[in-house]
Amino acid sequence: MDKIFIKDLQVYGYHGVNKEEKEMGQRFLISLELYMDLSMAGQSDDLNKTVNYAEICERVEAKFKEEKFDLIEAAAENVATFVLNTFNLVNGVKVNIKKPWAPIGKPLDYAGVEITRFWHTTYIGIGSNMGSREENINKSIEKISEINGNGNIKISKMYETKPVGYTQQDDFLNCVIEMKTLLSPMNLIDELLKIEKELKRERTLRWGPRTIDLDVLLYDEEILSSEKLVVPHPRMQERLFVLAPLCDLVPYKLHPILRTRIIELKENLDKKEKDAVKLFN
Repeated sequence: MDKIFIKDLQVYGYHGVNKEEKEMGQRFLISLELYMDLSMAGQSDDLNKTVNYAEICERVEAKFKEEKFDLIEAAAENVATFVLNTFNLVNGVKVNIKKPWAPIGKPLDYAGVEITRFWHTTYIGIGSNMGSREENINKSIEKISEINGNGNIKISKMYETKPVGYTQQDDFLNCVIEMKTLLSPMNLIDELLKIEKELKRERTLRWGPRTIDLDVLLYDEEILSSEKLVVPHPRMQERLFVLAPLCDLVPYKLHPILRTRIIELKENLDKKEKDAVKLFN
């Protein structure tokens, strides 16, 4: 991937564990690598197709001075998140922060940290069959959008679906969202579980009624398996209420394990379960 470099931007900041560091401040050196596609800028010679070096230096310096952190790890995370949220053309960023005057009591050039962060694309299945189903779904999407590190949410159509497994319950309303996120898969599922709890989700019966159900269906092309999270979702290819809304967003996306397009998986299930899912409103 193409990169823009900014090396050793000198900024006077107020980060450190010691009280004196936050009061007196010290010099920091900030280096950035911005991962992005520079082909359009190269072909058009148009500044609007790239990032203005002067602007990013000025805005990163202002962001670096905005808060006081104990750790430069936290300062680096703050800068990385800011850059990715502010400059839409940037897909990833490497942030290197050096602390030449670190109070270590030993001769050294500097202490420092370096982190790399990228936008990831995830797809989340959302369902509800208790109370005001549409309101529950909209509230969950609003809460997801408010999580620091999430952005650019696209929402599928909503579908009314028959319950699966335990059938003695009301029909579900389902949709899928596509979202850019800076969160890791584990951090993402932790945040989704918090939202389920906030919206009174109770796990008393497997496949039973629920105010809200939030499932990570896909995360980039990752294949993950842990006690808390399995990606791709292990039953998504068997669920028309997942495939129908997912098909609204990315019909030609390949399932990372099955290597089959979403629209083909949906068409295969359509033949067996044609009446199981209906467009809502």
